[in-house]
Amino acid sequence: MSTHWDPVTVVAQSPLPAPDIEYSLLMPMLLVFGVAVAGVIVEAFAPARARYGSHLVLSIGGLVAAFVAVLTLRDTRGTAVAGAVVIDGPTLFLQGSILLVSLLSVLLIAERRVDRVTARAVTADAFTPQASVLPGSVAEKEAIAAGVTRTEVFPLALFAVGGMLLFPASGDLLTMFVALEVLSLPLYLLCGLARRQRVLSQEAALKYFLLGAFSSAFFLFGVAFLYGEAGTVRLSGIAEATAAGGTTFALIGTGLLAVGLLFKVGAVPFHSWVPDVYQGAPTPITAFMAAATKIAAFGAMLRIFYVAVPGLRDDWRPLLWAVAILTMAVGSVLAVTQTDVKRMLAYSSVAHAGFILVGVVAADRAGLSSTLFYLVTYGLGTVAAFAIVGLVRGPAGEATHLSRWAGLGRRSPLVAGTFALLLLSFAGIPLTAGFVGKFAVFSAAAGTGAWPLVLVGVVSSAIAAFFYVRVIVLMFFTDPPEDAPDVVTPSPLTVVAVAAGAGLTVLFGIFPQPLLDLADRAAVFL
Repeated sequence: MSTHWDPVTVVAQSPLPAPDIEYSLLMPMLLVFGVAVAGVIVEAFAPARARYGSHLVLSIGGLVAAFVAVLTLRDTRGTAVAGAVVIDGPTLFLQGSILLVSLLSVLLIAERRVDRVTARAVTADAFTPQASVLPGSVAEKEAIAAGVTRTEVFPLALFAVGGMLLFPASGDLLTMFVALEVLSLPLYLLCGLARRQRVLSQEAALKYFLLGAFSSAFFLFGVAFLYGEAGTVRLSGIAEATAAGGTTFALIGTGLLAVGLLFKVGAVPFHSWVPDVYQGAPTPITAFMAAATKIAAFGAMLRIFYVAVPGLRDDWRPLLWAVAILTMAVGSVLAVTQTDVKRMLAYSSVAHAGFILVGVVAADRAGLSSTLFYLVTYGLGTVAAFAIVGLVRGPAGEATHLSRWAGLGRRSPLVAGTFALLLLSFAGIPLTAGFVGKFAVFSAAAGTGAWPLVLVGVVSSAIAAFFYVRVIVLMFFTDPPEDAPDVVTPSPLTVVAVAAGAGLTVLFGIFPQPLLDLADRAAVFL
């Protein structure tokens, strides 16, 4: 006797549960992605003269609205999209930090000058398509009249911001991988936007793309191994499967995931792309990458180590010990040898990745809260520092060689003084946010018995202070060269970015307790 099988009846009897999306929890990300899509539409259909203003309003308005949405969710905890996205304290703190530094970065990206005196300098800028026009040519006159910029940079940056917001909020490894690609692909394009001005920009984009593809492959292999161990890609399921210790599959998978994330934060020995990409990319994009990408990548790393594999703590902590020591030492030593300001700041970024890893190694609430504090203060100072680098220009564009910065304090004391303040914060001098951040992560590590790591961090900080102070001496106590570069008068947008970064660096250095308390309250994973 045959039984008739009716697929419609089967589906009616056992329907699949609809995922609980919870749009309210996703509002910050939805706003950013929505504005990015609107930017693509503007780029495709709006007249050329209207694009810049439209993108500027959309970008700033969207980021501000997303930041407000994060504030409205400050007391909310939950999951969305069937657990693929987790909204908890670290997620909201990191998303707010990413949006804040991204907003300052967009102000730098929006910098443009349309008068004749600066138009020729802007032809060397990243976002001007007429990078090879001759002075006085018809193309230059049209550029001056229309104020043309590479406006596709705005939606690309917003798509990257959307991926960064999703990266530390991911509740499973596949969502995290998708977020990694969403934030990475626009950055590869953004790094090459100065290709008409210099070959270094093309080289930076190519290196970042190739090495980024390798790191994504490592991350995906790690996902496969952990799935083989746990039978799920959900972070909570992986935590249950590895609670009693790890098998070979779990250890290999965790190591491969760590490689992919350590590449994104620029930790040694996965740092080789950092100096070349930071030097070759347009300076506003460098500021964006150095600040926002590092916050997002460390956020994802914290969720992996603290939520997915806490049972393997005894296995991954020695690995991070070694990486943190190498990163602090190599970044500080190589920064001393640099003669280019952007490369010096790039190796400084590598060293700071090591300092942040000291907080991650603590593997407790104090380590988590100190890491969150360090990330937001470092991001704000980094955006302001690269903004100042973009203001020092010669006839051929940005003057990034250190010899060109000699005597800058005599010609532009306000700019040089602000840059010196930021360098002192990076060095960890008291009364700056950098000092409080280092003290917090070192204290957290010392509380777990990681005294050797703290000692290496203190020595590395002393080495780093040498090259920071060297730049300050060069600016204020050295005679300027005969062909000294000019300090371009910044637009109000750049003034806001620099003032916000420098001002908050001082504010959180003198009155750090409110932000420390906020980070401590947020340092609880769901």
